[in-house]
Amino acid sequence: MSIAGLRKDYMHSSLSESEVDQDPIKQFGKWFDEALKAHVPEANAMSVATVNADGRPSSRIVLIKEFDQHGFVWFTNYASRKGRELEVNPYAALLFHWIELERQVRIEGKVEKVAAEESDAYYDSRPLLSRLGAIASEQSRPVADRETLEARFEEVKKQHGDQPQRPSHWGGYRLVPDSIEFWQGRSSRMHDRVLYIRQDDGAWRIQRLQP
Repeated sequence: MSIAGLRKDYMHSSLSESEVDQDPIKQFGKWFDEALKAHVPEANAMSVATVNADGRPSSRIVLIKEFDQHGFVWFTNYASRKGRELEVNPYAALLFHWIELERQVRIEGKVEKVAAEESDAYYDSRPLLSRLGAIASEQSRPVADRETLEARFEEVKKQHGDQPQRPSHWGGYRLVPDSIEFWQGRSSRMHDRVLYIRQDDGAWRIQRLQP
């Protein structure tokens, strides 16, 4: 079968703008819990898309670590490609894809760094080797070979021991959403799409989009 012939009819569920929670964060929490209960592999994985100063986009998968009324949080190297792009263009788009439930959630908004205390707390909660890796890796930068990378890691292990401090180049980002779209696959490609748009007063307006 050709790639063009690959298709699936979505029959799992439906989504109505008259039935969703008026608060998109609560609606996201409901769907996230359902993804966990359905044992979706890495339900906390999301695509993060950023744009550089020349308008060229890039995306990658990261793991969400927190979400609440303030926004959606992940942690990374501030000097990585996404960090450098967010420095010049502090807007991003997130995408969750829970294929087992035939669902997507698209989130867009402005990105800000979380407080240093919040980054410290999460860094200290990570496994030791992950904390050391955050120090050893100059994320997104070229390296001669794997051996060089591993040698750097061993050097960091000897230097920092079992009590490493969070490096200043590593910490959290929070995306403060101004739009959140919930997508539910439906039969015959007549998908359900419900979009929340934040208004100037902070309230959310809900509307249905055509598939």
